[in-house]
Amino acid sequence: MERVYKRYGVSTVQRIANLLVVRNGQVLLLKKPRRDWYVAPGGKMESGESIYEAAIREFIEETGATPLNTHLKGIYTMMIHDEGRIVDEWMLFTFVAHGLEGKTFEETREGLLEWHPVESLAFLPMAEGDRTNLQFAVQQAGMQYGTFHYTPEFQLLAEHIQTSTEEVTRLNGKS
Repeated sequence: MERVYKRYGVSTVQRIANLLVVRNGQVLLLKKPRRDWYVAPGGKMESGESIYEAAIREFIEETGATPLNTHLKGIYTMMIHDEGRIVDEWMLFTFVAHGLEGKTFEETREGLLEWHPVESLAFLPMAEGDRTNLQFAVQQAGMQYGTFHYTPEFQLLAEHIQTSTEEVTRLNGKS
């Protein structure tokens, strides 16, 4: 079902799912040729697909391997502003996995796959919103929610971030 956002002038909102694998202190990133920026493997959701299914499918398509122990870490709204109006908007669902089954491709039609130390997320070339959500995904407990505002050239204008953690109360050894 298409929802019209008259307030912003955007007619549809894309849904994107990405997935970051963390293994032995390293993360698997895709280096996109267009800007030479790094991203977590992922892509557009297909009709009727859950966000989890999309993240797994896109990861397998782009890497050739299957992620293990996958869970959701963040939900974000991305907005592109041009000349005082919003010209594009999408939702991003970021997952993290702590295991991998199979051997990854070295190169795909999407770009080069490379393993990098977790700490490199602080300085590798990437969109600043990606830096925020990927660093949270690998280093923090709980969930993160946010909105990122960009120019058409993906310069970050503003970000609004919220986090939450689930508190589990155990009574007599039961939750």
